[in-house]
Amino acid sequence: MDSTERPRGPHLEWTVVPSGIGPLLLAATPEGLVRVEFHAAPERVDAMIGPLVSRLGADAWRPEAGGEVLLAEPVRQLAAYFAGSLRRFDLPLDWRLSAGFNRQVLHALDRSVPYGAVVGYGELAARVGQPGAAQAVGHAMGSNPLPVVVACHRVVENDGGIGGFGGGVETKRLLLALEGVLPQPLF
Repeated sequence: MDSTERPRGPHLEWTVVPSGIGPLLLAATPEGLVRVEFHAAPERVDAMIGPLVSRLGADAWRPEAGGEVLLAEPVRQLAAYFAGSLRRFDLPLDWRLSAGFNRQVLHALDRSVPYGAVVGYGELAARVGQPGAAQAVGHAMGSNPLPVVVACHRVVENDGGIGGFGGGVETKRLLLALEGVLPQPLF
């Protein structure tokens, strides 16, 4: 299939967009945004798309820049977020890449931790009825298929430490600084 020809069957639309934390790969299905990936340098994109296409059983389609159909609104909202003018994403999400406890935790995070706030791993575990599952919450954050949009960067260690992050700790610091939780870097 020609890369500009829109697939007729189940498909995945994808693009790479610049952001305040580096290039992001965005992918959506007709159900909604399904994947956000950090560090989407050109040499990594094929390695990101291949497994996603296999897992979803869909044809991949990359429209010409500006020709996105499924991704037009996610691209717009992410640009607004990084410009500081959007505090809550309002997008349909395709949750097929998350299940069970991980999905439950990510839903709770999305519903209960607003822009500019943070929550501890243990506190989030308690919110989903599993007060002893702080480490499992950390694993759920690491499996988040929709980082930034489902803001796993807002989950920190209970003692005030920043904790880990799939996009790298420096990326987490930048996102928390953007939201006013941490000071902006001096350099």
